[in-house]
Amino acid sequence: MGSSDEYETSVEDRNIMSHFSLEKTATLRLTATVMCAILYAGGSYMTAYIPSPWGFGQFRPAVVVPAFFAVIFGPAPAGLGAALGTLIADSVKHGTLYMGSLLAAVPGNFIAFYLFGYMCKKFSWGRFVAATNVTLTLANFVTAFLYLYLFKQLYLQTLELSLMDLTVLSLGLTLWWFVTMLPFVFLVTPVLIKAVAHSFPSIVPVEVKNSSLEQDLPSYTFTLSLVIPGAVLLILGLAATFTPLGAFLASTNKILTIDPFQTLLYGSGVALLSMGLYSYRRSRA
Repeated sequence: MGSSDEYETSVEDRNIMSHFSLEKTATLRLTATVMCAILYAGGSYMTAYIPSPWGFGQFRPAVVVPAFFAVIFGPAPAGLGAALGTLIADSVKHGTLYMGSLLAAVPGNFIAFYLFGYMCKKFSWGRFVAATNVTLTLANFVTAFLYLYLFKQLYLQTLELSLMDLTVLSLGLTLWWFVTMLPFVFLVTPVLIKAVAHSFPSIVPVEVKNSSLEQDLPSYTFTLSLVIPGAVLLILGLAATFTPLGAFLASTNKILTIDPFQTLLYGSGVALLSMGLYSYRRSRA
């Protein structure tokens, strides 16, 4: 049996180790937040001048960056890094603090990647697929609606739309962002996660490391996550062509004809279906 002095020393040592461990964790999270913000800002700025069919809203494949950080480092670094990164990129593009980003993109990106990280805490590739679909749908709609309502309609007063028109236009932007982000998150982010799990296993959560090194993406779930949205987009395209939905979408989205919207629906639908079916065939080969 050891003496009470030895016991007290042991407890003190454990407390010191615990303190250093917490400091190390806090430092790692802060570093991850800064890295996420810098990489996301740089990646977003590279495509900041590629607009949506409406002239606002950007092509942003750089979402792979905060999605990766959400899985590896958790909700807070990813959410804060994404919020700061998008604000930096938008403000650099406009040459000043951009209020549209502050009012819409910042909260939207924070919600997206904090939620992404939260859903992937108990990691599996199935959860990764679910998190991608949920966050890209929910957070993109929040961003679109806040941009149109808070920034365009209330702050700039350049839009005068009813709640219905605002909602439909927000859904159009959500659709644009969803179909242009989904393939990159599915195809690029898993490669990054697997590479880091293999090269730097000490910073990767155990469940992520095990899934990355021992499991492949579930081909069936992955395929459905591309095929189902693709089929829905094709159906919407057909509806826009052969029903009054086309005229309604054109008037609500302030475009002269439905042609650009049909192109977006058909093109995106075919692209997602093709990628889903190709992925399935490749996994079976």
